[in-house]
Amino acid sequence: MPYVPSRQAKGIRQALRPCETKVLPLRDVIVNGNGVKKKTLRTETHGKSRFASRLRVVLRPAGQARQHGWLILDGRAVPVALGRAGIRADKREGDGATPRGIWHAREVRYRADRVPRPITGLPALRTRRGDGWCDDPRDGRYNCLVRLPVGASHEEMWREDGLYDLVVVLDYNSCPRRAWRGSAVFMHIARGAFEPTAGCVAFRPADLRRLLARLNQATVIEII
Repeated sequence: MPYVPSRQAKGIRQALRPCETKVLPLRDVIVNGNGVKKKTLRTETHGKSRFASRLRVVLRPAGQARQHGWLILDGRAVPVALGRAGIRADKREGDGATPRGIWHAREVRYRADRVPRPITGLPALRTRRGDGWCDDPRDGRYNCLVRLPVGASHEEMWREDGLYDLVVVLDYNSCPRRAWRGSAVFMHIARGAFEPTAGCVAFRPADLRRLLARLNQATVIEII
């Protein structure tokens, strides 16, 4: 997610309840902080499409290394922006960290009024005006898609800055969802200068589309 201060949460603490978005069966992506390693992307064939079974994002070893990384895609290094706090295994809500671990892509959401439907092995869903994502740990819809208005802190998915024109939803903190462990961890479009995110992984639009063409729900995303 881009760094946007959360709105004041309202309401009382509720038990977390199932999200509206159904989590489908999933399975293999990697992120490392030891410098760029030239490694060819291994792919597998599924019908007429080729989907990645293993990807590697490597943090830069110098400068603001913890906020920038590399994705090795089709044998070349693709720059990405990471969370402003770098990568952490103990991510908490609002800490600005990209979560370390093994995750899966659940779906991609896109602005049909701005971009064509992406070519991908993931479920592709249109973002609607009024879509939001709850980031209030005290609300039962925490880390779920919601319809606005909603009486809880949230992000707007229908954005004017274009960062969410393409959004890959990861399964971080989804099954089960745990309060305060972080929400709205996406892969999305980066700002022009690759500014750090609030915990997401951000790409140039063309690179994100190239990645989407390799992804399905069996792809493992490992952030190390």
